[in-house]
Amino acid sequence: MKITALLVLKVNPEGSDPVILANACDVSHFGYFQRSSVREFIVFVGRTVAKRTPPGQRQSVQHEEYKVHAYNRNGLCALGFMDDHYPVRSSFSLLDKVIEEYQKNFGESWRTAQADSSQPWPYLNEALTKFQDPAEADKLLKIQRELDETKIILVSSC
Repeated sequence: MKITALLVLKVNPEGSDPVILANACDVSHFGYFQRSSVREFIVFVGRTVAKRTPPGQRQSVQHEEYKVHAYNRNGLCALGFMDDHYPVRSSFSLLDKVIEEYQKNFGESWRTAQADSSQPWPYLNEALTKFQDPAEADKLLKIQRELDETKIILVSSC
């Protein structure tokens, strides 16, 4: 289970290309010469999926062994590029946390953005690392894992 990228975009209602507000990628598992093309691919697919995600909706798009999960909250759209094994529920919990954190840090300033932001947002890089384990994003999954471990201990001790 791997998260390759997290993006936050402003989706323009008039149909023009979405504006990238924050971007964090981990392309270290790709070959050195492929990394720049992978980053370009992530930006292109991210803009396309964000543009096609209606406000207030969530959607997942399959591309080969990856899934792109998108959540558009009134024009502020969070996207995650995950492998096929990352749980959907955890993906959307993560995207919800990213949007909440973005609005907490930047408020409504994203509404006036006209061009892609190159300013780093440390939280997104931290989230990319921290949420590689889906249980960190989804409390229910974490509780289920702990219950399974307890059940195994109880069965083995009897």
